[in-house]
Amino acid sequence: MPTASILSEITHAVTTVVGDYGLYAVFLIMLVDAVLPAASEPVMVYGGAVAAGAFANQDVVFFGAELEPGLSAYIGIALAGTIGYTLGSIGGWAIGLYGGRPFVERRGRWLHVDAHKLERAEGWFERWGDAVVFFGRVTPVVRSFVAIPAGIARMPLGRYTVLTLPGSAAWCFALAGVGWALGANWERFHEAFHYADYAVLAAVLIALAWLGLRWRSSRISRRAADDPVN
Repeated sequence: MPTASILSEITHAVTTVVGDYGLYAVFLIMLVDAVLPAASEPVMVYGGAVAAGAFANQDVVFFGAELEPGLSAYIGIALAGTIGYTLGSIGGWAIGLYGGRPFVERRGRWLHVDAHKLERAEGWFERWGDAVVFFGRVTPVVRSFVAIPAGIARMPLGRYTVLTLPGSAAWCFALAGVGWALGANWERFHEAFHYADYAVLAAVLIALAWLGLRWRSSRISRRAADDPVN
């Protein structure tokens, strides 16, 4: 089956679930997406469109209370995605922390983290440190391969959560906002999103390169200051 057809079927499946179960589906799918790629982009964009009241018989309900289409429904969807993704990210961090590299090397295929991806992520952490967590949360594809390496690197949970939460919120609120603005035309954004992937990735790489240059420059300056004058 062609890749485009498979992606189309996955998108249809996840949007159907979101349409049927609203913010509960958004929460659960984003929880999984934090470790396993689970089509978070169409989930959040479609969820935003549902929040706007774009589809008949698809409402945002929270514990029996229907949220009015508009701002309250949008905030509900975006928060469900943010909380789900943050909790899932903590779960991935715990897998890396307690399972360690040996577990990931043995069972990585279940988590879509092979040895090559793990080594690459470890290289990112070694070079850019904490910035990888924040920027990784808003980078397509990379987002799902940050949590486990962060645990393996034994990043403290508090610092990891502080870096994960704002990145997750930015991603979820932005995508839900796009869906809210486009309404029933949400698929226009979804179809063009793979072009945005490249733009976001390029911006993140530029930002990380800038941080790396600043870190290198400050390190050289400290060494020069510590060296005795000849």
